[in-house]
Amino acid sequence: MKIVAYQFQGLRGLGVVDDADAIIPLAETDPGLPSDLIRILESPDGLDRIRRTSAGRRGSIALSDVTLKPFLGRPNAMWALALNFKTHIAETGLTTSPDYPHIFLRTGASFVGHREALRCPPPEVARAFDYEGELAVVIGRAGRHIPPEKAFEHIAGYTCLNEGSVREYQIQNRQFGLGKNFEESGSYGPWLMTTDEFGDPARQRVTTRVNGVTRQDSTLDDMLFDVAHVVSYLSEGYCLRPGDLIAMGTPGALKPGPNDADGRDMSKQYGPFKVPGLVHMRPGDLVEVEISGLGILANPVTDDLPREYRAAVPV
Repeated sequence: MKIVAYQFQGLRGLGVVDDADAIIPLAETDPGLPSDLIRILESPDGLDRIRRTSAGRRGSIALSDVTLKPFLGRPNAMWALALNFKTHIAETGLTTSPDYPHIFLRTGASFVGHREALRCPPPEVARAFDYEGELAVVIGRAGRHIPPEKAFEHIAGYTCLNEGSVREYQIQNRQFGLGKNFEESGSYGPWLMTTDEFGDPARQRVTTRVNGVTRQDSTLDDMLFDVAHVVSYLSEGYCLRPGDLIAMGTPGALKPGPNDADGRDMSKQYGPFKVPGLVHMRPGDLVEVEISGLGILANPVTDDLPREYRAAVPV
């Protein structure tokens, strides 16, 4: 089951995507359902209720006619892992604990939805704005001290994620902080795919393309810490809550081919590590994160607002 948050003709809603790429609006199938996915996940039978009410129905709105939005609204926590792929550890030369995941937090305001624009900082602010294709886990049932063998019982589903990172700000302190939380710098979507449809994450792969050129390509079993381990670890200190999101880390860059001039040109890299095959995101780019069996998250890149004082960000 694929659940989306969408905007259509000025109205927002939740829906299920059918096999013909049409949306079944939940407001039509079950008007008593909350309009917020986190509230649905908080209900013990929330996902089952969506499944029952949408079964056998055909969508009434074409997926291509809507604007997809971040489906989690305001989650309690958005966790993310650093240096969780062996290829990424190798290319940076950085060290990380073999026993404990390297974890930090992101804010909801730093994410947009599928096909919404990522904001590239002005060059006088930062020039190393990097894509990071990732699998993200969405918690569906609360839990504390969850043993690894019970971790999947607490997962609602999965989504694709692009953790846009502003490297200059990321390295300014030991907590990645602001460099991982620039306004509308990352994305997730296009939908939440439930666990029964996605299956075992370790059997899938993540691929990132920039303007059609593959820049990352790795199986998900290259992760240092797998999904069950991370869910269990986080729950040792924190009661995981419905709607919490966990970004599982990103693989290393794909080595550039002989005709890949951009990937081979190290003079255009401005981050702390020069990596063959890495290119920074720039206005005008189209970045796609594909996870096999799940879908494709696509986002254009646009200029952020100018570096000037403003009392509020325009809506």
